[in-house]
Amino acid sequence: MTTTEQPSIQNHYVSALVDSERWNEFKVRDDDIVIVTSYKAGTTWMQGICAALVFQQPQPPVPQDALSPWLDANFGPVTEVLAHLESLQNRRYIKTHLPLDGLKYFDEIKYIFIGRDGKDVWMSMWNHWHNMTDEIIDNLNNAPGRQGPPFAKAPDEIGPAFDEWLIRGSFPWENNGYPFWSHLHHAITWWNYRHLPNILFVHFEDLLQDTDGEMRRISAYLDIPVNEDIWPTLVEAVSFDSMKSNAEVMAPGATHGIWKDTSNFFHKGINKRWQGVLSDEQVAAYDALAVGELGPELARWLEFGGRLD
Repeated sequence: MTTTEQPSIQNHYVSALVDSERWNEFKVRDDDIVIVTSYKAGTTWMQGICAALVFQQPQPPVPQDALSPWLDANFGPVTEVLAHLESLQNRRYIKTHLPLDGLKYFDEIKYIFIGRDGKDVWMSMWNHWHNMTDEIIDNLNNAPGRQGPPFAKAPDEIGPAFDEWLIRGSFPWENNGYPFWSHLHHAITWWNYRHLPNILFVHFEDLLQDTDGEMRRISAYLDIPVNEDIWPTLVEAVSFDSMKSNAEVMAPGATHGIWKDTSNFFHKGINKRWQGVLSDEQVAAYDALAVGELGPELARWLEFGGRLD
């Protein structure tokens, strides 16, 4: 389904980890870029790509934490994050993990949505969840005035956790995605507005298979000319190995002590790791849920990718 209406806020996403109302006082600029994923679908990769394109150099001048905050996250006072964003002189690229039904929408912003098969998202999220320090989770859950559900620490058994991810939501309007939010609901809220000229759909698999071509498409969308003299160095800088080796600069939260192992934030950077881990029944259950929640067209795109334009 698509709609001719403008996106509007329908739900307030608030938990120990996120609060969608942190966007309420955001002051937009005409050239802002917002990077969108549910989670573990290529957010940090796209931040690296945007950094390379915006600064026209292989590495941003300061760690990504200082350039591309996750505004929705309850990692610090929102007034401080907004003040820091106001202080930035470069073209800003900000990340969000919010569904479009909970995000304040701006015509001026160029949004880049990155999709990925939910089974691959799960495997990456499992590693990510286990890499979070107990201290950061305790700090989120014990923060003064915390609203919404607490954030769970990672369990030991992957099979039962995946089963719960398929059938339990974190918010009343979602029925899957625990302990984060629904990867599927997130996708469809953006998919319904894919016709808007300021929303670009990119797929993780397409980035894997043709990084150069996808970067050129993103550069054109952002109205940034390609400088062929330096282009190969930019493409190389956003390779998995390059970003992993430079994790202290490129990983989110690298300067805040969020991770047990910062370099392990960049774990594998490949798809299909769920094969041999999830059972045939679990794979079938996810695939059936995806088609039921998304319809066949979006379910197919989320699994396999392919350019929409």
